[in-house]
Amino acid sequence: MILVTGGAGYIGSHTIKALRAAGFDPLIFDNFSTGHRSFVRDTRCVEGDLCNPEDLAKAFAQFPIEGVIHFAGKAIIEESFRETELYYRTNVVGGLNLLSAMDQAGVKRLIFSSTCASYGIPDVFPIREETPQKPINPYGETKMKFERAMESAHITSNLEHLSLRYFNAAGADADGEFGEIHDPESHLIPLTLDAAIGRKPEIQIRGVDYPTPDGSCVRDYIHVADLARAHVMALKGLMQGTVKSQAINLGTGSGYSVREIIDTTRRITKRNFVVREMPRRQGDPPLLVAAVDRAREVLGWTAEVSGLEQIIDSAWTWHQRCFGPRG
Repeated sequence: MILVTGGAGYIGSHTIKALRAAGFDPLIFDNFSTGHRSFVRDTRCVEGDLCNPEDLAKAFAQFPIEGVIHFAGKAIIEESFRETELYYRTNVVGGLNLLSAMDQAGVKRLIFSSTCASYGIPDVFPIREETPQKPINPYGETKMKFERAMESAHITSNLEHLSLRYFNAAGADADGEFGEIHDPESHLIPLTLDAAIGRKPEIQIRGVDYPTPDGSCVRDYIHVADLARAHVMALKGLMQGTVKSQAINLGTGSGYSVREIIDTTRRITKRNFVVREMPRRQGDPPLLVAAVDRAREVLGWTAEVSGLEQIIDSAWTWHQRCFGPRG
């Protein structure tokens, strides 16, 4: 059985589906602060909080857990500046609670949902795993600190672990079962779709003076289905002993600007909407694009459905299903 913390969330739900398709028996652990009960469906679930060690101890005592995929945590950059203590308590202390529970239960395999935000503003692109981690926001800092905690656990208790450093997850399940819903929403593509469908009066470009071709931030967008598949491949590698503890970037190796996202959304949705230029958002690097060699060489993984139009079209279909008819 594989424990999936945050399994009722956006990426977690897609990974649960991929795990089940691959023959694994997943168990969701979620406090539903941001996860969705409707995403649980018929997967077994333990309602609990990382910050409560007793909740974790009960889950490990009750079920024969062989490995853990760890998604649960706080993940909004702007919020991390306002609620820094909350981010450290959830992402670092909660993570340490998980490591302790795993150690006490003798569970030695862990895949961690990490982030490209831990790199900060690199000097060289694309960003390789060896690039120094110099986060510029508390969110990235807390993710990096938990990576360090796993490295220590590898030395002290033989924990086998992978830090999967995502770039920008986007898109929705091809079958329409799961998609991206956050409250509040902070991700560019669903915010742009909100403007297209009329849920928001406008989409804001937060910063138009970055050192990029059109002045707006550039990001490497990866379809959530590709991310889910990577987790399954990573888990198999750890369980079979063919993959050793390390960090691996998950991205496409290509970047798109905020303006390109907006233009593509307009073309796919056939909707026009107001675009407002705003000052930069605190903690945003101008450019984040992944080097993807290690994922290919170590996991045998490359993105397959992460073309920008594929991502936005799948997200648009989901958005229509949730918030109104596609027209």
